[in-house]
Amino acid sequence: MRCDRMSLVRLNIKGISYSQTQNGAYALILNEVDGERKLPIVIGAFEAQSIAIALEKEIRPPRPLTHDLFKNFADRFDIVVKQVIIHKLVDGVFYSSLICERDKIEEIIDARTSDAIALALRFEAPIFTYKNILDKAGIYLKVNPKKTEEEQDSILVDDLIAEEIDASIGQESYADKTLEELHTMLDEAVKNEDYETAARLRDEISKR
Repeated sequence: MRCDRMSLVRLNIKGISYSQTQNGAYALILNEVDGERKLPIVIGAFEAQSIAIALEKEIRPPRPLTHDLFKNFADRFDIVVKQVIIHKLVDGVFYSSLICERDKIEEIIDARTSDAIALALRFEAPIFTYKNILDKAGIYLKVNPKKTEEEQDSILVDDLIAEEIDASIGQESYADKTLEELHTMLDEAVKNEDYETAARLRDEISKR
């Protein structure tokens, strides 16, 4: 991971938007602090719930969620998450790192972006990305005065989900693949954190 902090752009969490057409589909909307662009990231329902709870300070679950447990564990051993950096974008998947500190020693830990942001909220840590990532994936939301900001965000999420569905077309049939090829593709999907494709590949392998 590059550590050229001059090219880092700070992001704020604008909120979480849901898809009006796809049940269970959510997107985390990040805003660049000194600009107009948004960085939308599709996340799962559990991570959306965890981030939403962290955003709503008044909500306190009766038992700690996974991210709360991580925070409690880190507090007990004097580990602090100093910042989160979204440092890579490959095939639509964002990769992030937790910049942690313990006894004045800095450590970098790889994390899914949704998990990293859920933890950033709990540690009140700033979130950054590199300028080239924002240039590539950031968008200017076209304002429609007849629609509320929330409605516009929901349309944005629907567009994102549609793009993901379009990207997956042609990947549904694995009948012409050998078992060895399927296992190789499965390993690659897991490596790229493409768990939906991995699930389809596992199903195909199980059928064999």
